[in-house]
Amino acid sequence: MCNSSDFSPAGVPILRHKQREREWQSTTYVDDSWLKRIEQHADKYLGEAESVFHELVSDKVHIDVHVVRPTPERNYYTLYTTGMSALPMNTPEDAQEYEYAELMICLPPDWPLLQEELENSENYWPIRWLKTMARLPHDYDTWLSWGHTVPNGDPALPLSGNTDMCAFIVLPPLEVHEDFLTLDMEDGQTVQFYAILPIYLEELEHKLEHGLDALLDQFETHHVNEILDLNRINTCVSFP
Repeated sequence: MCNSSDFSPAGVPILRHKQREREWQSTTYVDDSWLKRIEQHADKYLGEAESVFHELVSDKVHIDVHVVRPTPERNYYTLYTTGMSALPMNTPEDAQEYEYAELMICLPPDWPLLQEELENSENYWPIRWLKTMARLPHDYDTWLSWGHTVPNGDPALPLSGNTDMCAFIVLPPLEVHEDFLTLDMEDGQTVQFYAILPIYLEELEHKLEHGLDALLDQFETHHVNEILDLNRINTCVSFP
């Protein structure tokens, strides 16, 4: 459940999700034709996936993570989900065109992704969070869209031992053709594609205090994009 009665100083609603007590729910899978269209769309703009992390046990929705290897043109791993769009999100009435979405994250070309390497939580956390955020709207009867932020707890704690970043922001990816951002399906529905970017506590607070545009200005000034950089500059370190 969530409570939207809290607002940040910038007027941004703060939803506080509470653990839901519910029974295990049967899993909804994406339709084969729906899945094929997403994969073809990703192949065209991101490159063909070399492998897929298949979810073995699923509750409500089945989330797989597709892995696109680095290339000379896109010298980083691109990981994207399928399954988040198996069910519509609970969007506001004026945002129903954003009911369906999938997520992606980009990792450096030397990121450890072998099965044995992913047993180390400091290597696995981007995948775990990609799946967690893809499942979040369905677990809490809410929605995710561009500009939404999700902290690692309350108070927010570092995402891993190898970074001080402690939250994610959902944004359209920058390092891809703009035609990738949406996919019109045959039934008239539209799937939105978003990147999730890890951010620092000061950046999260800056967005809550001054609004999304103020944070995006900082990102633009410091050339922040969707490619994970564990050591990138904290763009709001000088702000309270």
